[in-house]
Amino acid sequence: MENSFDGVAIDYDQSFTKSQIGKFQREMVYSYVLNFIPRNTKLRILEINCGTGEDAIWFAEQGHEVLATDISPVMLDMAKIKTDLKNLRFQQLDINDIDQLSPEKKYDILFSNFGGLNCLSPSELKQFYQTSRKLLKDDGKMIHIIMSKCCIWDNIYLFFKGKWKSLFRRNTTNPVAVNINGCSIRTWYYNPSDIVSYTRDVFNLEAYYPIGFCIPPSYLEHFFSKKKSVLLLLVWLDRHLQFSILSKYADHFIISLKAK
Repeated sequence: MENSFDGVAIDYDQSFTKSQIGKFQREMVYSYVLNFIPRNTKLRILEINCGTGEDAIWFAEQGHEVLATDISPVMLDMAKIKTDLKNLRFQQLDINDIDQLSPEKKYDILFSNFGGLNCLSPSELKQFYQTSRKLLKDDGKMIHIIMSKCCIWDNIYLFFKGKWKSLFRRNTTNPVAVNINGCSIRTWYYNPSDIVSYTRDVFNLEAYYPIGFCIPPSYLEHFFSKKKSVLLLLVWLDRHLQFSILSKYADHFIISLKAK
């Protein structure tokens, strides 16, 4: 996978992790994750594209044993200064090279948050699912959050900005150059049906739900930072519109797959 994330790392927490929108979307992710994993059980968790380590630290604080990986050494440096938890390890690893991990050390959960897998083309993503299945226990799960093709908020934003040629820019099989803090990241978008199609040989679908159907994408943080009451209303609506059918129209969706 192309590494363009070193240039994103320094400002990533400030622009997303600590933003109001980032916090609200992450809270929704955690509420679903806690429903997908067994309670009061110590799990072995592998995180792919861990970024600055926010989710890896959260899992480790729950008592789980965590290996968190990312292609960017700068992202990992940012993550390591946040924690000294003994049950959390960080490792530099390209997502396309996860076959380098020992298949004898099986994991209960393979986790990836906020579009890490959107950096993979369809062929790379299909191969990733085949390889990652070998790293999971027989009852293991893959829980990941994907950026969808048909985000309503994205199209509303483009319409009112007058960028009509870019309307429905996500709804393509081609990569889209996404600007993140001045860095261009090649991004592919997927809907739940795509993921189910790519994984049906090795995983069974457990469930999927929208993340950010009402909560806007993080690039609208500046606009909504001055409209806190409106944002809180959108958060409340999101928490009450947890219908799978809305997933393809949200900013992201969370999908849980169980190993066959």
